[in-house]
Amino acid sequence: MAGFSFSCFCFINPPILFTLPSESPLFPLGSGKDSPATRRRARKLVVSHAHSNPKIINPKKKSRYGQTLSPYDSDEEEELDDESDDDDDDWLLNDDFAEVTEYEKKKPKSQKQTIAKKGVKKEAVKSWETDEDDLDNASDKKKKVEKDSWRLDGRGKVSTRKHVAKLYPRLSEEIDIDPKWVPLLDYLSTFGLKESHFVQMYERHMPSLQINVVSAQERLDYLLSVGVKHRDIKRMLLRQPQILQYTVENNLKAHISFLMGLGIPNSKIGQIVAVTPSLFSYSVENSLRPTIRYLIEEVGINENDVGKVVQLSPQILVQRLDITWNTRYMFLSKELGAPRDSVVKMVKRHPQILHYSIDDGFLPRINFLRSIGMCNSDILKVLTSLTQVLSLSLEDNLKPKYMYLVNELKNEVHILTKYPMYLSLSLDQRIRPRHRFLVELKKVRKGPFPLSSLVPNDESFCQQWAGTSVDKYLAFRQRLLLKDFANKYEKRG
Repeated sequence: MAGFSFSCFCFINPPILFTLPSESPLFPLGSGKDSPATRRRARKLVVSHAHSNPKIINPKKKSRYGQTLSPYDSDEEEELDDESDDDDDDWLLNDDFAEVTEYEKKKPKSQKQTIAKKGVKKEAVKSWETDEDDLDNASDKKKKVEKDSWRLDGRGKVSTRKHVAKLYPRLSEEIDIDPKWVPLLDYLSTFGLKESHFVQMYERHMPSLQINVVSAQERLDYLLSVGVKHRDIKRMLLRQPQILQYTVENNLKAHISFLMGLGIPNSKIGQIVAVTPSLFSYSVENSLRPTIRYLIEEVGINENDVGKVVQLSPQILVQRLDITWNTRYMFLSKELGAPRDSVVKMVKRHPQILHYSIDDGFLPRINFLRSIGMCNSDILKVLTSLTQVLSLSLEDNLKPKYMYLVNELKNEVHILTKYPMYLSLSLDQRIRPRHRFLVELKKVRKGPFPLSSLVPNDESFCQQWAGTSVDKYLAFRQRLLLKDFANKYEKRG
């Protein structure tokens, strides 16, 4: 990571000089009464923190298996509309592997911004663009286009409050909506945003609905061009509506270039942005780069691996790493006698552990492994090889697999130190079907069932262990799954 060169850095909310978005309603520019120097001074504001209260993880988010994922212990998040996660795709998981549950302590919701009720006098909203003081002809034409876009409702008619109330009745009841917002609302509706979503955006960041539709489209088009999926825009705006204010040249491009500089492939950029849209509210120089340097110099992640760590857990960019790393390292060192290099391996393989709660995540799983007869050194071997064990559900995952291991597969618990991957495999999709298939084919010898038969892919399993075709195995697995489903349905009835 030769590109990182710093004289100093600070992690405890370093002060930065932040240039306001071009259309901030708090600091209108170009009124015609102020001098150019005055207007230039008005564009800057000293902010006391390097970031703005990121809210990342939806506490009601579900995995592709339909299991609720608990939130992290170090990031805040308000509850979003349930519709915001309809299109989630867990791109880091494999169907054959176990469902994951992540644990954290949820912090209190932040105070919601007071909604301006209908009838309250509202200041006129203008369109602001932060460009040069001396506008050329091209800029004047752009201003005219933007002004016209505010004047129309996107349907070719002049908007009135009465007309707006017909277009957005629920929104008009909740908010003193300005007719000038209609073009933006119409545009955002193309991403699946509904009136309830606009209310959430208004409560989170009221100025987000005052952005000129031309500028908003320019910014979202750029995000789409770097790989953000159309279906993810809705979720991103609900979590970070300020994105509509971030200019392409001064903010978005700089953050995308930073991610690319970490060695992250272009194909993954859009996914990282969709997962952690709040990263745009962090200063690249005063927050994001120091975070990467901390991972390299303090945690001990190799420069060549830091991009992979960010891909596995983009939220790591917006964490207080000095706190999360030190508390978890000290806990594992004291509880299990884990050496520093073992904990570094855990972070490298599964950086999500920096989000997990010690009391609700680490301890219950470590105590469970102790309860089934594993000593601290064995637990450390399992966690170092398969750190995601700390994220697996006790009741729905670890306990059923242990019971199947000893009762059906006739294995001792110590085998897990040799095959820790067993705990990550799906009981219904991988473990039980392969075991039953080999039993039906009479290919199982007396004694403990060989866990090594569970490791290879379907093709290798059929060739090396079953001696049959993949199609035959898949058909057997399908019948078994349907039978198990029918049995569960009968028990519920």
